[in-house]
Amino acid sequence: MGRPRKYRQVCKMPSCTQFAPMHSGEEETTVVMSIDEYEVIRLIDLNKMTQEECARQMNIARTTVQKVYDEARNKLARFIVDGAKLVIDGGDVRYCENDECIALHGKPCRCRKN
Repeated sequence: MGRPRKYRQVCKMPSCTQFAPMHSGEEETTVVMSIDEYEVIRLIDLNKMTQEECARQMNIARTTVQKVYDEARNKLARFIVDGAKLVIDGGDVRYCENDECIALHGKPCRCRKN
């Protein structure tokens, strides 16, 4: 029996959770990106955080961030290259409140401002 998964701290939900290519009439492959994979992409690529900063923000190990980031980038590549539909949903996440972020990180979430 494996260890239970640790919940990943997520501070901002995506405003849009489904993306699809403009072409129609073809059966589309669907790529499902978890909310924690979305959060890692948002923190590292959009907010320009390091993997270490991202790990602290999400309350997980840096090696976990690296694994999640690699998986998320692979899914983004399949979405773009293969013309797949992208759906953001699921994952072992916990949504933080600003007070929790202050307790965890000593300051309010930077992501709340984005």
